[in-house]
Amino acid sequence: MDAARYADSDGYEKDLPRQQWAWRDWVIAAFNADKPYDQFITEQIAGDLIPNATQDQRVATGFLRNGMVNEEGAVIAEQWRIEGVIDRVDAIGKSVLGLSLNCTQCHDHKFDPIAQREYFGIFAFLNNDYEAVQRVHSPAEEKEKTRVLAETEKKMQVLRNTSPGWEEWLATWEKVIAGKRGTSAWTTLKPDSAEAIGGLAHPTILPDGSVLSLGHKINDGTVVTIADTSAQALTGLRLDALTHGDLPFEGPGRGPRGEFAISELVVEAASLAEPEKYQPVALKNATADVAQREGLMPAQFRKDGDDRRLLGGAGFLIDGRDETAWGTDRHARWRNQPSHAVVQFAAPLGYPAGTRFKVSFKFKHGGKSPYGDQAPYLGRWKLSVTSEAAPRAEPVPPEMLAALQKPAAERSPDDKAAAFDFWRATLGGWKKQNEEIDKLWAAWPEGTSVLNVADRTPEHRRETHLLLRGDWQSPGAKVEPIVPAALHPLPADGPRNRLTLARWLVDKRSPTTARVLANRTWQALFGAGFVESPEDFGTRSNLPTHPELLDWLACELMEPGDKATAWSFKHLLRTIVASATYRQSSKLTPELAKRDPLNKLLARGTRHRVEAEQIRDIALAASGLLDTKKLGGPSIFPPVPDGVFALSYADVNFWDTATGPERYCRSLYVFRRRSLPEPSLSNFDAPNADAACSRRMRSNTPLAALASLNETVFTEAAQALARRILREGGATDADRVRYAFRLCASRAPRPAEEKEMLDLLATRRARLAKGELKASDIAFSDLAKPADLPADATPNDAAAWTILARVLLNLDATLNKG
Repeated sequence: MDAARYADSDGYEKDLPRQQWAWRDWVIAAFNADKPYDQFITEQIAGDLIPNATQDQRVATGFLRNGMVNEEGAVIAEQWRIEGVIDRVDAIGKSVLGLSLNCTQCHDHKFDPIAQREYFGIFAFLNNDYEAVQRVHSPAEEKEKTRVLAETEKKMQVLRNTSPGWEEWLATWEKVIAGKRGTSAWTTLKPDSAEAIGGLAHPTILPDGSVLSLGHKINDGTVVTIADTSAQALTGLRLDALTHGDLPFEGPGRGPRGEFAISELVVEAASLAEPEKYQPVALKNATADVAQREGLMPAQFRKDGDDRRLLGGAGFLIDGRDETAWGTDRHARWRNQPSHAVVQFAAPLGYPAGTRFKVSFKFKHGGKSPYGDQAPYLGRWKLSVTSEAAPRAEPVPPEMLAALQKPAAERSPDDKAAAFDFWRATLGGWKKQNEEIDKLWAAWPEGTSVLNVADRTPEHRRETHLLLRGDWQSPGAKVEPIVPAALHPLPADGPRNRLTLARWLVDKRSPTTARVLANRTWQALFGAGFVESPEDFGTRSNLPTHPELLDWLACELMEPGDKATAWSFKHLLRTIVASATYRQSSKLTPELAKRDPLNKLLARGTRHRVEAEQIRDIALAASGLLDTKKLGGPSIFPPVPDGVFALSYADVNFWDTATGPERYCRSLYVFRRRSLPEPSLSNFDAPNADAACSRRMRSNTPLAALASLNETVFTEAAQALARRILREGGATDADRVRYAFRLCASRAPRPAEEKEMLDLLATRRARLAKGELKASDIAFSDLAKPADLPADATPNDAAAWTILARVLLNLDATLNKG
């Protein structure tokens, strides 16, 4: 997780929360199933490009999107997209290749045989991806989707069976619809400029004349598009809301679910002879192919209980009221589709010298958050004009239009179902049945989301250029996807895409990939790897302490005696922990301390402090609080000290501190916020996930001791451990002391240790009896009440054992692996 820089927030100034735990669930499932490591890497680099890719394989590419996302105002989307690709190259270099690729971003590597051109060759493999947000459905939600499809089809089949002649009705209706079809003679307005008032959104004009806005999301503001045309006698304007792979769920909006809401459409025009003298254009007869049912804004966008802002049809675009808006959100099944609206000009328009249009979209339907995360802002749009009489929008939604545009004989079962589904809703005689079917469609599950990547379609392909001095604004020579010549070659017949890169990474000819995993596994078990710098196997790293053993483990990983365990991480792990080297005593004798103080010769077993998450989990497991039932799902919000969020730039209004059993789940599921890491973990050197980290440093500071003695989770663990000792430890203090020590240190106490604990217990009981210490301050909290004690225990008993429990949870024997 460190090397993949996993976190539950975006980073940078706002550091807003994100839903990325679906990728974490994929990783956990992959390890539990012992997914072969070559597949594990391949799916994370290019799972979406594997033929017939599954949802899980697409989720796996979230590895590439685990980096930070900049949501600051005025960010330029292309600059931070490039920063994201640089982060991906760095993560692959550190976590898979074990090479400092990032040293070649600005110039040739000073020490290793990697040229800057080769760096951008790897960059090129990753430069043609959409910054996608994918909808993810759980197995239960997939079952619900199947149920909804089956039930709707069953009800529609009943309609067919009970309505003789429905085929003729449908055919007749299609002819009527064809007669009502909107004009096809639309001319795209190629914008000269597109900007948000205030200059924060930085919309980009694409080659097809559409506008894509990926910068700061507008909560309350206006976007202005200016375009010229020489056409005359213009009668109407068409606004296309278009999908795009860089938008949430492909858009067409940038709301949390890809939705949008346009509060008002304002059109002005000027003669190109006097382009600054704009005149307002009167608009009428707004129509749209899709409109959501008229009603109040959804709850997540409403500012308060009295918020009366409405969403509905295209008429709201030109009603002169900012509190109404055109929206197209039908439900999860059909939400992320292109749509369009058409407005007619009250009088034909066109200047002899040509016409300059100034088209403004007002966005007044954002939520309470000032940071744009609740902004149903339009992500991509295109404007067109026509001279045809009485232009109007298509009378059917896009999925229905796609079906109608095909000859009846060429329609797929899905096309036929879409046509019937839309048509049946237009028949008043089927009102009851229609309501039942609509209710089923409304039950389509929303799912969760994950940031991942998707291959760009041909019309959006990019060229990659070497960036001079690494500056995104200084492109140099064009670069094709290549790999460093000093390493093994690419497959000769593979396409130059991410899938070929992924297969190159796990090629058995790779001099580093298998060794990097073997080294990092050894590091996790022994506290240090054969190579001291797991992120850098280059010429500046220290030589391996045991090169032959490292090579043997790498070969055993790729080609074990039992071919069924090829690339098996569990086999590699089992091989190491079953060895005599790992199982030997970690006792340090004076002779060994003199000859090998850092244990590089492996003459004794490992001894080192466990990692931050394990420290928390040990305390919870010993106390009996650890929730072992939680497997997967969203992160939990742990208790944090008062005042921590005062340091946050953005209001932390999303932190809902867990109070149920999930409060004590494994630390893997604790919410990781980059700008303000959980204090009890960061004090024990957990990284903040700003960048890939393949090696945690170990520090010893007073903050660590203060955290494990006083942080809420450790205090609650000590109180729970005291109750567990009183319930389960035995009849005598000596029995209970031995039981408690074994829970924490996994061994029996030595006589001197046992005496020390009994003495501590006696002195604290005496102080509690005298009133020098208050049991209520020590043993109880909002989540630990006197009623939770065993019947034969007193509050003073609980307090005395809580004090001892705090000591036990902070012993070297508890916190150190040995």
